[in-house]
Amino acid sequence: MVPEKTRVVIVGGGFGGLYAAQNLKDPALEVTLLDRRNFHLFQPLLYQVATGGLSPGDICSPLRAILNRRKNIRVLLAEVTDLDVEKRRVILSDGAVDYDILLVAAGVRHSYFGHEEWESLAPGLKTVEDAVEIRRRIFLAFEAAERDPDPERRREWLTFVVVGGGPTGVELAGALAELSKDTLKGDFRSINPAEAQILLLEGAKQILPAYPLELSQNAAAVLKRLGVRVRTETLVTEVYPQYLLARSGGNGEKIPSRTVLWAAGVQASSLGRILSDRAGASRDRIGRVIVEPDLSLPGHPEIFVIGDLAHFSHQTGEPLPGVAPVAMQQGRYAARRVRQFLRGESSPPFRYKDRGKMAVIGRAAAVADLNWIRLSGFSAWLVWLFIHLMNLVEYENRVLVLIQWAWNYFTRNRGARLITGKDPFPLSIKEP
Repeated sequence: MVPEKTRVVIVGGGFGGLYAAQNLKDPALEVTLLDRRNFHLFQPLLYQVATGGLSPGDICSPLRAILNRRKNIRVLLAEVTDLDVEKRRVILSDGAVDYDILLVAAGVRHSYFGHEEWESLAPGLKTVEDAVEIRRRIFLAFEAAERDPDPERRREWLTFVVVGGGPTGVELAGALAELSKDTLKGDFRSINPAEAQILLLEGAKQILPAYPLELSQNAAAVLKRLGVRVRTETLVTEVYPQYLLARSGGNGEKIPSRTVLWAAGVQASSLGRILSDRAGASRDRIGRVIVEPDLSLPGHPEIFVIGDLAHFSHQTGEPLPGVAPVAMQQGRYAARRVRQFLRGESSPPFRYKDRGKMAVIGRAAAVADLNWIRLSGFSAWLVWLFIHLMNLVEYENRVLVLIQWAWNYFTRNRGARLITGKDPFPLSIKEP
């Protein structure tokens, strides 16, 4: 029996999946959005959760609440484990969902370049759980240093190493510096948080490698003023609980630190491999799926891959960056392409409109390359604030974040300095 409505299944409620769902309003479409989480996460502000500036609820919005007015859309909390391309079926951990058209927006996660054993020692920052765990480790480090009588171990607790000098690493290092210098001032009796050492390690010749040299240099200068030690052309070779090993210019170095944070590299979701196995899709070296100019898979015009999981290089010869604006635009395009596909119409290839890139470094300091103008300092910071506020999905989140930012700016305080978890005490500071 042929279904009365065309069944569209979207895997992933991130920027790509959500924007596609919001643009599939046609009542002739029966849309199902699948995600392992019941909320949409605004990833660009995860670093603020990790450093106590915002709470997780400030940057998350329930998917059902966002889409509750779209009567042709249902949201299912589910984990995708496989695909049956021949029968057009998405296999779940506890069932299956049939589709006529499939949109895959499963995203990426952090990569340890073959050293997955480092993950427990150097957490990355891709999910709310990651941010809360990093927050836990940061504030536990200060608490452990307060109680540790050994000067050498104190220095280890008060040394924070951020690996990766892209936007996430730069933003995380700058926030850590402000946290130690301003927010925690006067909170402890045995230590001075301002004496914390923050190191930012980057393997390339400059931090923010994708940015113009002048903006990269400006960002490095601001970080230096904040007290962050920036080390370029430095590669991590080993990570241990009390230290890490790095190599720079052919020379090895041991860096004592009990808190290492990872912001270097990504790898595709396991759904990339599943699409390769089941639909014959090609993948790049980090597992992203190579798509056609219309974001579909070769030989499977009914399957589209969007967002960070898609390797789209038809526009410039290089894959588009894994940033929110790319996923948003691909989500809108995919929705339009679905409607055209059903009508049997052809479509011009996807074209990304690059409106620039930006990174915040600290209080009233950011860099922005808007293509037609390059900004740094306070003006770039204002642009960053405005764009991020406007891109938060729900109005309520915009108001909450704006109020919290204003409070943080004028008081230099961070209200979400919570240590959570099953075991709030590291072994080294537990009572005997």
